[in-house]
Amino acid sequence: MPKITYVAADRSTETTLDLPQGTSIMRGAVSNDVAGIVGQCGGYAQCGSCHVYVEPSALDKLDAPESEEDEMLDFTACTREPNSRLSCQLTVTDALDGLIVRLPERQYR
Repeated sequence: MPKITYVAADRSTETTLDLPQGTSIMRGAVSNDVAGIVGQCGGYAQCGSCHVYVEPSALDKLDAPESEEDEMLDFTACTREPNSRLSCQLTVTDALDGLIVRLPERQYR
């Protein structure tokens, strides 16, 4: 299974999980109690509470955000950056093995 690493905003904690293909980065975090990912809407890109910063060197492994995700990224609690994504929209595949995502300081305003 692909390994995904979640890094706390203050870099004090790293959690690496083996996640099954087909699940989302958000679902993997929520199912494994990774602090800092809420996923309040359940994965429908409607709340922005699963905002993450993807390691910039891995951005070329991801499809570009769909319009719904792109719009929601403008309303996240922490600043949108070029590597911002909603983790509910990132599906785990073998190509993402080793992916590192950094969590924002907060998911709510």
